[in-house]
Amino acid sequence: MVKSANNMKEVAQKAGVSVSTVSRVLAGKTYISENTREMVENAAKELNYRPNVMAKGLKLGRSNAIALMIPSIDNLMFPDIVRGVEDVAQSHNFVVTLCNTDEDMNKEKLYMKKLSNMGVDGIVFATMRKNSDYVRSLHEEGFPIVLTSRNYDGKLDAVVINNLLSAYKGVSYLISRGYKNIAIALGDEELPLYQKRLLGYKKALEEANIPYKEELVMREVGTNDSFYPLTKDLLKNHPEVDCFFATNDIRAIIIIRALRDMGLRIPEDIGVMGFDDTQISALVDPPLTTIHQPLYEIGASAAKRLIFQIQHKQEKGNLALPKIEILETELIVRKSTK
Repeated sequence: MVKSANNMKEVAQKAGVSVSTVSRVLAGKTYISENTREMVENAAKELNYRPNVMAKGLKLGRSNAIALMIPSIDNLMFPDIVRGVEDVAQSHNFVVTLCNTDEDMNKEKLYMKKLSNMGVDGIVFATMRKNSDYVRSLHEEGFPIVLTSRNYDGKLDAVVINNLLSAYKGVSYLISRGYKNIAIALGDEELPLYQKRLLGYKKALEEANIPYKEELVMREVGTNDSFYPLTKDLLKNHPEVDCFFATNDIRAIIIIRALRDMGLRIPEDIGVMGFDDTQISALVDPPLTTIHQPLYEIGASAAKRLIFQIQHKQEKGNLALPKIEILETELIVRKSTK
């Protein structure tokens, strides 16, 4: 039995042409030479290649519709990203379909099947994970995709921040304010963004000759709410902790609640820093020192790049080379640190 090829890349290698050329041949484009068409068709036949039905359904769309895949609108960083995507899409006469995946890959795949029936022209993904191979496969077959927040191998378009540098600057500021025993509240370490924020934390400690202590790393157990008991437990065992660096604002707010319930004053007794600068960060008591992500601009830039790729595909028959756009962050000093 002949093994089927997994994607167009294998067919392209067999035929000695580019993936975009394979895409154009299989799509029935008329401006391909007969010799090239024959090479591609023979290669596809030899490899028993069957086109990705989902990708084919998506690429048939000229709907002026795009999709935005996010983990959850309940996550405070995403409303601004959604607004940025929607405003740019609307200005280019595109409509946006919003999909909440709840970090469930089966739910994400179900959305993908529904989107293929709708014929959307491209997707902004804020849910990419290391094993999201079907997303990579769609991109290899010429479907426009832009990542936000999460970026892995640099082979797809992405709009992100420098997480390592941002965390490093934040923790360095805390050290400059006299904090020496800084705990970190960490998110899902399968995601590169949290790996990088941990590295930034470690780098700032190292440069200040402060030893890194694994026991001062709080790791999420299930949900953000787990940081309430984790904070209390950490301080029972390590009362020397004088500040918490939380890798998002909601974790920082939960930590503040735990500290308040323990009778501690912020920042007089202990400091707290967040990350993201979501709208609520300025409204809590005390207002939160945090690292500002340009969330609206991330969404807007991702939508612009996606529409560019959609138009490039329509005009040239293939995607442009991927571009990684790294936006600047800013330290916002408020009253939760001294």
